[in-house]
Amino acid sequence: MEKLNFESILLPGMDSKRPVVIAGPCSAETEDQLLNTARALAANGIKALRTGIWKPRTKPGGFEGVGSLGLPWLKRVKEETGMYTVVEVATRDHVFEALKGGVDMFWIGARTVANPFAVQEVADALKGVDIPVFIKNPVNPDLELWIGAIERIYSAGIHRIAAIHRGFSTFDKKMYRNLPLWHIPIELRRRYPDLQIFCDPSHIGGRRELIAPLSQQAMDMNFDGLFIEAHENPEKAWSDAAQQITPEVLDFMLNMLVVRDATQTTENLTELRRQIDGVDDQLLELLAKRMRISREIGVYKKEHNMTVLQSSRYSELLDNRTKAAVAMDLSAEFVEKIMKQIHEESVRQQVVIMNKK
Repeated sequence: MEKLNFESILLPGMDSKRPVVIAGPCSAETEDQLLNTARALAANGIKALRTGIWKPRTKPGGFEGVGSLGLPWLKRVKEETGMYTVVEVATRDHVFEALKGGVDMFWIGARTVANPFAVQEVADALKGVDIPVFIKNPVNPDLELWIGAIERIYSAGIHRIAAIHRGFSTFDKKMYRNLPLWHIPIELRRRYPDLQIFCDPSHIGGRRELIAPLSQQAMDMNFDGLFIEAHENPEKAWSDAAQQITPEVLDFMLNMLVVRDATQTTENLTELRRQIDGVDDQLLELLAKRMRISREIGVYKKEHNMTVLQSSRYSELLDNRTKAAVAMDLSAEFVEKIMKQIHEESVRQQVVIMNKK
């Protein structure tokens, strides 16, 4: 894996203290709407305004942004409030127009990140330009695709890059608009510990009442900042009204956030981590032992001309283990996932035995 040397996404005057907050309306609708929202955000200490100038919509016919007409509005925001401006770019023309309009930071949206051709077009347009770029996760849960977009922008000479976790689309929408799948940004951080990661609770939740708990969860997981949709009058927003909050509600929410120390370690915590390491070693030893037994079963099945997969036995095993898990205060869903993975590996090893000549 190539070593990528990321630089801070923050511009002069932006406080590096967690969480770094970038907020603004989903769409720039009118000059008054944008300025009113920006003034209220700036009065509460927000240093960067995000808004959509070009809006890629899932279906045609919806409001798709005012386009380049809104770029002078952003200039006026900068002049009146001193805020930095952040817009989404999805094409070469977007990049050129936004640069000409004096936009300070870009973000690349989930739909664009899902298309390497589109990301490369944006990357080519950015060559020779030094501007911070946020990169959202793709719509589908594909870490390699997300990393690929980051690497394409990095290869264009942009090193001030941050990732935005906005959740992943799913057909079955229940609690969230986009499933958080927190393990994916966690793995991204493991691979690139110097990459700043922001959370977009507006798009994950899809409802304004979920923004605060999702923001707290992001802070508990050591995210660097928040990318939040705020509107002067959310109920009348022209796009994504349900997931926007007022600048006043945003300020209240931020004051309620508990931001924990990510680096402080006590002797007690060190000892507990040592115990975790010991238990993990035991788990690996037990898994290795289980697979040895599975291979012995594979030999028996081969000698007696039995099929590898014994469906009734597997169903019984899964049912019993799940019931035992609940009795031990473990999540049934969690243990079911583990047992399925263990069973798949057992089957794989037995198939190898069966096919040995």
